Formats: sequence, C-alpha cells, structure tokens
Amino acid sequence: MFDNRRYNSASTYFKKMFSQRVQKIAIDAGFTCPNRDGSKSTGGCTYCDNQTFKPFYCSADKSIKQQLSEGINFFAKKYSAMQYLAYFQAYSNTYADIEILEKLYSEALNYDKVIGIVIATRPDCVDDEKLKLISEIAKKYYVVIEYGIETTCDDTLEIINRKITFEEMESVIYKTASHNIDIGAHLILGLPNESEEMILNHATKISALPIKMLKLHQLQIIKNTKMALQYNENIYNFDLYNVERYINIVVAFLELLSPQIMIERFTSEAPPDLLLAPNWGGIKNYEIVHKIEKRLLQLDTWQGKLYNK
Repeated sequence: MFDNRRYNSASTYFKKMFSQRVQKIAIDAGFTCPNRDGSKSTGGCTYCDNQTFKPFYCSADKSIKQQLSEGINFFAKKYSAMQYLAYFQAYSNTYADIEILEKLYSEALNYDKVIGIVIATRPDCVDDEKLKLISEIAKKYYVVIEYGIETTCDDTLEIINRKITFEEMESVIYKTASHNIDIGAHLILGLPNESEEMILNHATKISALPIKMLKLHQLQIIKNTKMALQYNENIYNFDLYNVERYINIVVAFLELLSPQIMIERFTSEAPPDLLLAPNWGGIKNYEIVHKIEKRLLQLDTWQGKLYNK
C-alpha cells in the first residue's frame, strides 16, 4: 500500500527524498502570538504551554546558531549520517516584520548541514509579502509552513480562545498553496465538546485542502494552563481518551483521510511533571504507532479506504 505500511508515512517520504536521515532541530526565536500580546486576545489558547514540546537546548535566550549547534551535537551522537531542518517551533514564527523574518530564516539556513526550514505559525500571521519571501526561499531549500488548525469546528475554536474561524484558515491555506509552498497542519483530537462524529468530520474537511503533511495528537491537559483550571473546576466537561479509545478514533480517522496526505505524527508526549491528564502510564509515542499499525492490520483497513474524493 504505502511501502508496506497502511498509512502514508512522512518519515518514509523524507528517507526517499533526502537519501539519509533528516532530523528537525527545534528553535525558539523569541516570537509571540496575536492572542497573547493583545492584538486579538490575551492568555493564548486555553491548552497551550510551549514548554511541553521544547527540548533542553531550545531557548529564546540563545541565538539561533547556538540552538542549532547544541541540537545537532545532541543528535549527531545517535546517528552518524544526517541532515537537518531548522524547525521554528515556539509560538507564531511569522509574527514579525518581514526584515526580521528574513534575517532569522537566513541565519538558520546558513548553518552547516541545515537543508531547509519548517515554520510553525497561525494562518492569520501570514500575508502576501511573507508568503512571497517564503516561496523565494523554497526555490533553493526545503520549506514547509506548518499551520496550527487544531479543529475545524468554529464553536470549539471559540472555546479554546483560538480567535480565528475555520473559513479564515481555509482561505490562507489556499493562498499559501498558490505560492507553491508545502503545507503541514496540526490537529488535536478530543477537544472539549467534540464528539467522535465531529472529530471524524475533521478528516473529511482536511482532505479537501491542499495539505501535504498532518500531525495529530491527543488532547493533553497541561498544568498551569487555562484548560487545566477548567478541568479542575469540572472534569466531566472533558472526555479524555484512554489509549485504546484513541487508537480506535485514529484508525477511523485514517480511513476517511485522503491517502495523499502524509502522517507526520500520531501522538504527543508531554513531560510527566507538566501533564495533568490523561495518564497513559508512560507509554511512548513509538509504542502507540505500533499499536495503530497492528490495529490497521487486524481490521484489514488503511488510510483512505473510505475516502470520498
């Protein structure tokens, strides 16, 4: 099906494209977000704490060069031959003047063995000028803009203080594609008030968009976030998945998803000292992947089996 897998794996794509292992090196370039600085709201999205995914070397107190150096040194100990993507990950990495963006992206791309950049951002933090800059970079380097969609339901977007509608995100995604820029997207499965039917409908809506790669992960309640306060006030407003339920919903989601979209991630693993719920007993991301692959095989199903183009 997909090189002996039952889903379209982004890791397989990268191995074919670059002929060797490619590792992302996370960077905190000191950006913020429009729903943190008051432009749209304050406090950020209710679930958000960037500390949950920042590795030890990733800090805005360090230069981009230093973060890349420390990250590459760490991974070089594990693998002998590797190339690297500079991953502008923390907050909204297009939320600055064009001159600042050009300087920051260039600093990363000029580092030895960095062959491209991945830019995580909000769809409302790009415009034609920024897309033109990024499309010019994409002519020489590997480039992906990774948009945080999180959900396709406007009611949920309002609940989590996202301060953008799905229609607005759709418009920006199409505009990005028109600049010949590869697009990644991010979804959280299990947000408040979303039924399994609503979650499966995300797959249908996402499949209609010009998205190349998709990251999924389960809803995690992170300590000291607004969502943690809401959870502590009334846990019954949250239907958090255990491992088995999550695997079931992912398999059903994959069946409806376009086979052209590559899956880059199925889960996220927050540091135990920051995680309030759910408790999955320390199971690792790769173990979840194996369970999903096993379930697909047991059910004789695959990504796109029920996809209706």
